[in-house]
Amino acid sequence: MTEQRGLWHGLVPVMALVAGLLFGTSAATAGDSPATPETLAGLITERNDLVADLSAQADELRQEIGSSAVLSPSPVREEVEALAPLVGTAAVQGPAVQVVLDDAGYTLATLPDGYTVDDVVVHQQDVQGVINALWAGGAEAMMVQDQRIVSTSAVRCVGNTLYLQGRVYSPPYTITAIGDPQALAAALEDDPTVSNYRAWADILGLGYEMAELDQAELPAFTGTLRPQHAQPLGPRPQPTQEDGPLER
Repeated sequence: MTEQRGLWHGLVPVMALVAGLLFGTSAATAGDSPATPETLAGLITERNDLVADLSAQADELRQEIGSSAVLSPSPVREEVEALAPLVGTAAVQGPAVQVVLDDAGYTLATLPDGYTVDDVVVHQQDVQGVINALWAGGAEAMMVQDQRIVSTSAVRCVGNTLYLQGRVYSPPYTITAIGDPQALAAALEDDPTVSNYRAWADILGLGYEMAELDQAELPAFTGTLRPQHAQPLGPRPQPTQEDGPLER
């Protein structure tokens, strides 16, 4: 027992020395390598800081690219800027023609004999007819209600409301086109679809007002230019008072 006790007394200092060396080595190694968060919250914080730093660098690079493009614009950029007003991605202003279409204002009680509710409201093809006539007359830009019209715009009626680019409108419907007012007015006068609508307006009191504007401002289109679908529209039947009311 005495010999064993003496052996342990001799081993204890040696074990303590080895443990001390191990702890010292671990501490030195930890000091040389970056600390790793020990909790999930710490890891998230570290990643957020990294993302913030990278985002700041990206913003600086975007600003440098933008500054370089302004100082030395490329031919492609110049072409895009020139086409933007035509395709609708830039606001425009100038002389214009404005057309307002409105329902006749009848109720079921006051509806003329032989006619239906469909006969006394503005239809999708009526709005589209005015739009097509204005384009044919040389319109440079167009707006329906408060939205810019582009090549992918679809004018649709849902009941007695107009559905345009995700928004719903009730009559009256206002179509504004920038261009030569005289040429636009002449195109409306000569267009058969618009003339047909005006004939219905004379018979049933549908609203049709056309005005020339010295200056109008149309906003830029902010939606997507990717086409979704297209559908042809049929014209109204020709109205006649001799043969009695017609269905529309």
